[in-house]
Amino acid sequence: MGKNFKLSSTDKKLCGVCGGLAEYFDIDPLLVRLGWVVLTLTAGCGILAYILLALLAPKA
Repeated sequence: MGKNFKLSSTDKKLCGVCGGLAEYFDIDPLLVRLGWVVLTLTAGCGILAYILLALLAPKA
């Protein structure tokens, strides 16, 4: 079966969204966190996306 996105239980600062995305895409969590900051500062939708993922994604 394929990979599923889940909130990280080990690599989290707030809710584990960035850590979960880093595990899913197999990249460094710092890169994901920097991406969220850039998305939030440029488009403004990063905060809403983070909250939605934190509420809707299953925990690991």
